[in-house]
Amino acid sequence: MTESPHASRTLVETADPPVAASGAPDAATRKRNNTVIWVLIISAFTVILNETIMSVALPHLMTDLRISAISAQWLTTAFLLTMSVVIPTTGYLLQRFPTRTLYLAAMSVFVLGTTLAASAPGFEVLLAARVVQALGTAVMLPLLITTVMNLEPPETRGKRMGMISVVIAVAPAIGPTISGLILSVLPWRFLFVAVLPIVIGVLVFGFRHMVTTNEPSDAPLDIPSIFLTAIGFGSLVLGLSKIGEITTGGSSTALAALGVGVVGVGLFVWRQLVLQRTDRALLDLRTFRVPTFVITVFLFMVAMAGLFGTIILLPLYMQGALHLSVLSSGLLLLPGGLAMGLLSTRVGRLYDRLGPRPLLVPGLTTVAASLWALAALLRADSPWWIMLACHVLLSLGLAFVFTPLFTSSLASLPARLYSHGSATVSTVQQVAGAAGTALFISTMSAVALRQTDAGASDEVALTAGIRVALVIGASLVTLGIPLAAFVRKGSADMSDAPSGH
Repeated sequence: MTESPHASRTLVETADPPVAASGAPDAATRKRNNTVIWVLIISAFTVILNETIMSVALPHLMTDLRISAISAQWLTTAFLLTMSVVIPTTGYLLQRFPTRTLYLAAMSVFVLGTTLAASAPGFEVLLAARVVQALGTAVMLPLLITTVMNLEPPETRGKRMGMISVVIAVAPAIGPTISGLILSVLPWRFLFVAVLPIVIGVLVFGFRHMVTTNEPSDAPLDIPSIFLTAIGFGSLVLGLSKIGEITTGGSSTALAALGVGVVGVGLFVWRQLVLQRTDRALLDLRTFRVPTFVITVFLFMVAMAGLFGTIILLPLYMQGALHLSVLSSGLLLLPGGLAMGLLSTRVGRLYDRLGPRPLLVPGLTTVAASLWALAALLRADSPWWIMLACHVLLSLGLAFVFTPLFTSSLASLPARLYSHGSATVSTVQQVAGAAGTALFISTMSAVALRQTDAGASDEVALTAGIRVALVIGASLVTLGIPLAAFVRKGSADMSDAPSGH
């Protein structure tokens, strides 16, 4: 693609010139690269934390705002819907705009959304604020991944991707814990008040230290692709988030949304395949010509479905079967989240030395074993430490999974597809999270309903449903273990591939 005059002027007028990704950088460049990456890591962690921070706050919101459970759930659903619609467009955004401009815009939008949420007088403004928050959040993860791939040398990418794994996996995992701590002593509004000074501080720091790290090009924008993105991915995530209603007779909305979503995504894929022949695709799907990328994306879907599924199931078990408080439930999930975070950077260093296979195979095996153990050991009267031990084991296994998957997936692509690859991985995160939540919740609800009809107590019925859902999750992860042996560390499987169809 040719660079537009506007893009050239942007680069010339930027206070700091773009950071070169090739060659051996000098000490000053390495320091600047390190600062840029850390700004993005801290920013991404802060904004992605909000994805699950509302999960345990819904009962408080229903009481304070006098809204129904269905209305309250939209505070999470609208966030996921917005993310799923915007993320596929980030491949274009990362090519078209300077990274400094994109970063400042995304963080400013997120600060605006957080401010609106903290001061929301009612449900409608709070819902709009969540959408605004999601607009900023959607850009940050692809921006972080693409920048790391462009700036970090191949021999140390695993270490950096370990830090990204903390953002991707730990931030959503500890969201309910932080929410439970805040709600135990303060009103729901402080979920946003507490984070507001942090994100403002990060924005100010980023304004001072963030520099442009890319060379923007005059990338084309295909309006029909954006429309299909909104219809396809938005409807798909909406349908998945409502699939649990099928077990209670409210299946029409879920099935209709899923149908529209499948058709919309199919049309989106078809249009991208046509447009990429002339390098005009909104999301370039030539990434799926790379075997390593395809395998890692599939394994990533399985891992994210397992993570988000257990994030929602275990609090239900602790509060519904063991009758623990919201605070206690959040604190019991904290050790696993901390263990994952502390181990992720070490796993990144191991990846740089050993490659993906020695980490992925035992990691996925550990994840599967923990899910099988939960399915076998959980009872309505089980001691809490059984669930805690299994959750820590699950978190340790996921720490060995996410870093190799992130690093291998993007490293297998040529540099010109980094932005599209990161957008694809981030989209998969949202869809897989919604799918895992929907699969686990709908299975749990169906089994629990049958158990209740058969005369079981609410605690026994709930536990039975959760165990069956965990069996399904364990089976999916187990099926993915053999695929881990085919993941390669090598770079750019298709670096010499032609740019056309």
